[in-house]
Amino acid sequence: MDLGRKSQHLLSKIATNDKHGENSPYFDGWKAYERNPFHPTKNPQGVIQMGLAENQLCFDLIEEWILNNPKASICTPEGVHQFRNIANFQDYHGLKEFRNGIANWMSKVRGGRVRFDPDRIVMSGGATGANEQIMFCLADHGDAFMIPTPFYPGFVRDLCWRTQMQLIPVHCHSSNNFKITREALEEAYKKAKEDNINVKGLIITNPSNPLGTTLDKDTLKSLVSFINEKNIHLVCDEIYAATVFSSSPSYVSVVEVIQEMEHCKRDLIHVIYSLSKDMGFPGFRVGIIYSFNDEVVGSARKMSSFGLVSSQTQHMLASMLSDEKFVTKFLSENSRRLEKRHDMFMKGLEEVNITWFPSNAGLFFWMNLKSLLKEATFEAELKLWRVIIHEVKLNVSPGSSFNCSEPGWFRVCFANMDDETVDVALNRIRELVGKETKKPVGMKSWQPNLRLSFNSRMFDESVMSPHSPITSPLVQAT
Repeated sequence: MDLGRKSQHLLSKIATNDKHGENSPYFDGWKAYERNPFHPTKNPQGVIQMGLAENQLCFDLIEEWILNNPKASICTPEGVHQFRNIANFQDYHGLKEFRNGIANWMSKVRGGRVRFDPDRIVMSGGATGANEQIMFCLADHGDAFMIPTPFYPGFVRDLCWRTQMQLIPVHCHSSNNFKITREALEEAYKKAKEDNINVKGLIITNPSNPLGTTLDKDTLKSLVSFINEKNIHLVCDEIYAATVFSSSPSYVSVVEVIQEMEHCKRDLIHVIYSLSKDMGFPGFRVGIIYSFNDEVVGSARKMSSFGLVSSQTQHMLASMLSDEKFVTKFLSENSRRLEKRHDMFMKGLEEVNITWFPSNAGLFFWMNLKSLLKEATFEAELKLWRVIIHEVKLNVSPGSSFNCSEPGWFRVCFANMDDETVDVALNRIRELVGKETKKPVGMKSWQPNLRLSFNSRMFDESVMSPHSPITSPLVQAT
């Protein structure tokens, strides 16, 4: 018996199965970055990380608050008197002041139009832990959840790896702006039933990862009506709720929608939340399950003992999230800065006639490179992706890793870098377009502390606009 087989024989099936999804191009891009990370002076030819959805644009506001509130930390002279209380064992309900702070923050993010009950807030180790936890509560081995495409590649790991449940794609298309239609839901549900698959629910992300769009109230009502009729669960991943751009309409949560619906089975509705994206705290591992089902709250709380938020983190965040002045300022500035960074990228793409899917939220955009494909296939998409990773040195994520039904889309993250790195990334995108189209593309010179001055011109009618119908022959072929 060789070493690999011997190892598999000694380990469990969960430890050795291939459901983690680590072999996806999504994770391969991360590995390419880790082997050769970009640094403006130490490694200027390295790979720029544009595959990681992190929010680093408001760290200065966080740092300012920490400096002005030393009592919030047990590691300062001003806060050390709380050390013994915080360091002692805390049960898995969590600190009361932490749950109050989270409830206050979640309400503020949703414009104060909904109230969250602190007693329904269940902790977990980040959104990854929260998503797995809710699946352990709702689904058994072999059961399934429906999920609209394109969707976050990590869901295969988060939802299926250890739970052994499965995902059923609900295929959405760019021809109708990737809308989740009733017809697509019914088709996926019917097919699952024909295959004798037990469908336990539907999971959605709002705002969408990777599209960077929000669901409107009518769509949310339609989804709630669908799950009510089928008597299945609806899990709403709302971890990007506070990333909606400042010029966009207010974010609408499923919690707000069900308040307006009369015959709604609330015990089928569950929300996943986190501070990883909205505040940029992935390292704090703050994941939240909020359910309207008492049994789910109780079961999830018992399971949370395997992935609690540290009491030290709870203590600090309780103080931060209860600071009304800070919360108001942060939410406003976060939305403004994200939109400004998004627009900076859009202007750069316009200069080289690259289009994107119109978005109003998130830490990324959905870039359309169909015009650069040699043919309209997923093989051609991956070939182009390898060029982008290994030659252009940008880690962007191909649409096929998001289960997109159309080749040529790529997710590009924009909030995890400084302005200087943005300039370098845009120059490399220009380089890519010039390389693939064999046409000269003007390059912007880059030096440390230099800001690009983009041409704000709009396209002529004869040039493909990101907001007009796509006319590329390759696009039409799909």
